[in-house]
Amino acid sequence: MQVKGPEFKAGYVSIVGRPNVGKSTLLNRLIDHKISIVTRKPQTTRWQIRGIKSTADYQVIFTDTPGYQNTHKDAMNRYMNREVINSLSHTDVVLFVVEALKWGRDDALVAEVLKEVSAPTVLVINKLDLLKERAILLPYINSLKEKLSFAEIVPLSARRRRDVDLLERKIAAMLPAGEPLLPADQITDKSARFLAAEYIREKVMERLGDELPYRVSVTIDEFNEEPALLSLSATIWVERRSHRSILIGANGRMLKSIGADARIELEKFFAKKVYLQTWVKTKKNWTEDIKALKTLGYD
Repeated sequence: MQVKGPEFKAGYVSIVGRPNVGKSTLLNRLIDHKISIVTRKPQTTRWQIRGIKSTADYQVIFTDTPGYQNTHKDAMNRYMNREVINSLSHTDVVLFVVEALKWGRDDALVAEVLKEVSAPTVLVINKLDLLKERAILLPYINSLKEKLSFAEIVPLSARRRRDVDLLERKIAAMLPAGEPLLPADQITDKSARFLAAEYIREKVMERLGDELPYRVSVTIDEFNEEPALLSLSATIWVERRSHRSILIGANGRMLKSIGADARIELEKFFAKKVYLQTWVKTKKNWTEDIKALKTLGYD
């Protein structure tokens, strides 16, 4: 694909908002690939995850960020909030994602942070598919205009893909002129090992999100890729022995089920057969330990 032209544009776009407003779903829709895992649980995203969309006229480097909030105050939460702040220090456009008809303390926290950001902010009102009547959205939009100055306001449904293309066109119009920043065939800055670990963690959270909340992490111990086969060995880390028992399940059934779900997702992404081994280990109170966080990749 030829991506250079006389009017070519390129830039960075940060996607921010409180937990569980659909930021990761929006990123995946914008780049037409699933690189950011999605669950119904808040705080699924823990790192900055960049997704790249290249066309003949522009290249957008989207950055998905953890949900910004102030409920949990452990080392993990402080790390995730820093990831949000850091993403805003080098961005050309900000997407502030909120949920239709909902505004709370954590939304207000994000708005306060964005008051210090010079880049133009687009208000993205997500989850329109949950509204029975779109007409009731107008008073909500007017109330948000009083909280922050927005360059654009785009109501949409990321899950249904409604008006996502409209949002992309508005973003492209706001990007600075310039050469492509990354190769046109690249869709993310994350490694295959990172994505594999995330797909496994997604399946753990889908199965056990109520029992373990977000106190689960995954590391890849072995990653051997051949033309027709990907062999993986992964460790799932928990904080307590009781969590380990829950994750393994009676006769290992829960862990086997999670592994089977993860293999399906991995085979879909890597387009090849996957052999997956999983282990469960305990690292006590790792979400509150800065050194432990670093050993698990939160650096």
